[in-house]
Amino acid sequence: MDAVTQQSRTKEPEKTMKPRTAAAVVAAAISLAPTTHADEGMWTLDNLPAAQLKERYNFEATPEWLEHVRLASVRFNDGGSGSFVSKDGLVLTNHHVALGQLTKVSSAKKDYVKDGFFARKPSEELKCPDLELNQLVSFENVTERVLSEIDKKASDKEQNDQRKGAMAKIEKESTEKTGFRSDVVELYQGGEYWLYRYKKYTDIRLVMAPEQEAAFYGGDPDNFTYPRFDIDMAFFRVYENDRPVHPANFFKWSKAGAKDGELVFVTGHPGSTDRLKTARQLEYERDQHLPDYLKLLHSRRAAFYKYSELSAESARQAKDRIFSFENSIKAITGELEGLQSPKLMDRLQKNEKDVRNAVAAKPELAADYGEAWSRIATATDELSKRHKQMTFRGQFGCKLAGLATTIARYVAEVKKPNEKRFEEYRDSALESLNLRLFSPAPIYAGLEEACLADAFRQSLAELGVDDEYVKASLGGKTPEDAAREAIAGTALTDPAVRKALISGGEKAVAESNDPLIKWARAIDPSYRELRKWYEDKIQSVYALEGNKAAKARFALYGKSTYPDATFTLRLSFGRAMGYELGTTKIPYKTTYYGLYDRSASFDDQEPFKLPPLVAAARSKVDMSSPLNFVTTNDIIGGNSGSPVFNRDAEYVGLIFDGNIQSLVGRYAYDDVQNRAVAVHSAGIMEALKNIYGMKGLAEELTGK
Repeated sequence: MDAVTQQSRTKEPEKTMKPRTAAAVVAAAISLAPTTHADEGMWTLDNLPAAQLKERYNFEATPEWLEHVRLASVRFNDGGSGSFVSKDGLVLTNHHVALGQLTKVSSAKKDYVKDGFFARKPSEELKCPDLELNQLVSFENVTERVLSEIDKKASDKEQNDQRKGAMAKIEKESTEKTGFRSDVVELYQGGEYWLYRYKKYTDIRLVMAPEQEAAFYGGDPDNFTYPRFDIDMAFFRVYENDRPVHPANFFKWSKAGAKDGELVFVTGHPGSTDRLKTARQLEYERDQHLPDYLKLLHSRRAAFYKYSELSAESARQAKDRIFSFENSIKAITGELEGLQSPKLMDRLQKNEKDVRNAVAAKPELAADYGEAWSRIATATDELSKRHKQMTFRGQFGCKLAGLATTIARYVAEVKKPNEKRFEEYRDSALESLNLRLFSPAPIYAGLEEACLADAFRQSLAELGVDDEYVKASLGGKTPEDAAREAIAGTALTDPAVRKALISGGEKAVAESNDPLIKWARAIDPSYRELRKWYEDKIQSVYALEGNKAAKARFALYGKSTYPDATFTLRLSFGRAMGYELGTTKIPYKTTYYGLYDRSASFDDQEPFKLPPLVAAARSKVDMSSPLNFVTTNDIIGGNSGSPVFNRDAEYVGLIFDGNIQSLVGRYAYDDVQNRAVAVHSAGIMEALKNIYGMKGLAEELTGK
């Protein structure tokens, strides 16, 4: 775990639904209130607003309906969401969620990102090297069990250790008892703890993906806009014991798709929101963390662009990471612009003041919870003093360096009792970790050297030559020389070497002369010191005082709202609906007419040039078929690939983005103009039949 990921974005994938970047839309953001408004909410399935759904839409979510949509939904563990869409284990998600796997199965001779991938029979389906899908099979509230392990008279550090130990114990017991992946999830900033159990699938095979130019049509100029004309989809199939699975629950296909004004639902795994954070925490994000994070991202993107200019093959190797960094830059820029809006920050601060005043007015609440916000603010002040180290002591985006540090920490952590380990090395997490660690996916040394050299340069520039991490990383060398020597002599590109080091344990790692392993050993003390400080001094306060703030809100308002996103399964509801913008109206849907017209209007020049297969299909496509559409569903990064379905649980669309007015979604929601953007089910079917000739896949979706 890089230092930067110790903060708020651990669960936010890089290749997910892409937020927006325009400060002008902040004025539309509504307040964070104790109760929700309109179609707001990323709801846990245990706490849906039943009265609101009944009153607004005359809909009741039965236990059977909820179980069906839960089991039909899946999480892409490398970032994003998806769902089962056939009885033969077919899973549908976005092309940009699949991009990492597409890159890993591509080569200099076969570029599936550029040309697309089309398996027209089972034998042609291509196994993914390290993809894990998770299906949520059960969940239970374990709050009392976690909190019962905490001695309230102990120090913050001891209480935090007890909290983490209790979570580790519950996860281990559940994994051993059920065989399922078991995660204890913290909700409401520590107000509740839930045990989520997942069925894991790791034999995942690629079935179909269009060309990236079709999935991401219009490139950057059209990105973060609506109307849109993207065929952003990808199909996988889930196997067990070398046979396709046959899920009892999958979304049946709607040929008609979403209609204007229709009630629609979205299940998925939103990565991270900050709607329950304190005003002081958001000030820290605005003034320190986000600006430095952007600085890191800009530097890394520039390094990859420079590498991509070396050759066509270098460009292919770097393409998915450049795409990832560009999305991240636009996402974080949007978040920062949101927090820089005085109107939004004033509203957030007023909401917090109202809650604190309500707590102060009740002596029984004030005595137990009244100081929570002040203590969180004090901890945040301490965090701000080391925010540079938290951000720039790391190798963000560098895969090979990440493997080296993982190996060095792995062999040390697994020797400890399970409850004393870093959470990513607990027994319940090791199987998933091993899948990534021993992946046979190709690693390109030149790309990794460019990444590591940039990371070293940035650490040196931001932290100085006397920083412990910098001294251990460079050893008196230049960043370029240190990176070159570390990458040139390493054998960690071979998964067998990685596996041998893990099998050999601490002795093998300590005796290894691999330069990258030697570097990982050298920086380990500075990493552990910083992480211990963060967990003991910052995380402990955030968790324990966050629990108090949550209890205060529960006491005042009941459980009338939803927790911040945690990359766990949520359900949102809304309508397929356009909106007004300035003096014009934005339609709820676009059509294939618009796609071909956009190309013609720009004389078929990049980035509006039609990919060859799309251009060749002009005479066969039903131009009136819906292509993309918008809804009022409350989503954020991580919902990419989420199914959109109607009250009968029929598949009507595929989430892939949000419009410009959704940029403040990390902090607030408003359904006046905030829209989720999806590929229409009729548009998907049109592409399969009349552009890509995937008749068998189309018939599988419709059950023929």
